[in-house]
Amino acid sequence: MGDQAGPEPSVSVRRDLRLLESAGAHPTGAPAERLAREAELSRPVAEEHLRALVEDGYLRELDDGAYALPDQGPPPLTPPGDSTWAERLRPLLSSLRDRLSAAAYLTLHDEGEIRVLQIVDSPRAPRVDLWVRFEDAGHATALGKSVLGGLDEEARAGYLSRHPLTDLTSHTITRREELIRELDSPPMAPLARDREEYRRGTTCVAVRVYRGDQVGSLGISFRSDRMYRTSEVRDQLLSSALRVTRRLTIPE
Repeated sequence: MGDQAGPEPSVSVRRDLRLLESAGAHPTGAPAERLAREAELSRPVAEEHLRALVEDGYLRELDDGAYALPDQGPPPLTPPGDSTWAERLRPLLSSLRDRLSAAAYLTLHDEGEIRVLQIVDSPRAPRVDLWVRFEDAGHATALGKSVLGGLDEEARAGYLSRHPLTDLTSHTITRREELIRELDSPPMAPLARDREEYRRGTTCVAVRVYRGDQVGSLGISFRSDRMYRTSEVRDQLLSSALRVTRRLTIPE
């Protein structure tokens, strides 16, 4: 799938950080034009990011149209092992689930493994039966392939050396060369997909998210006989991935 819909979440969040750094240098606020200039962004791009940062609570817009940091914010993001950390992301996944009527999943590459951090489903949008440990099935899931596609060569090789390409269904890719070609092919950006590669009757679509230098993925699963517009899934996933990456990377 060769759809393009703006920069990857990591690029967008780096722009966010530059704008927040500029805003922090102006305690009484600064207009969008000045923040854009200091962050070395065009004004339209800066204004788009500023609006998103206001919406997510990282900036406040003053009466005169200037932007400033909030007067006081909550404590910095807690480590991934803390349950509060995962719960802060749950509303974003719940929103994605409700908009697409599909179970939502979040993973992160941590200590060489692809770990599931959060699954949000409902009776109308049930999760896929994780009949094989997800950590061992990165090659057969969109979530795993999205992460593997974002790793450097050494990290990817390390994962694949520990996890054989097990044949889970008749659609599973079991040849390493074929998997690498898919991971490195342009259609992998921005969406990764598996069509019944993990479980018969289930399709999964995912995009990458980031926590600093760590790569993760955000995805949905649904019955393969359901019909979705590619553009709708792409837009909803990319929008949610940016907000998740922002929440993972920028202390609230």
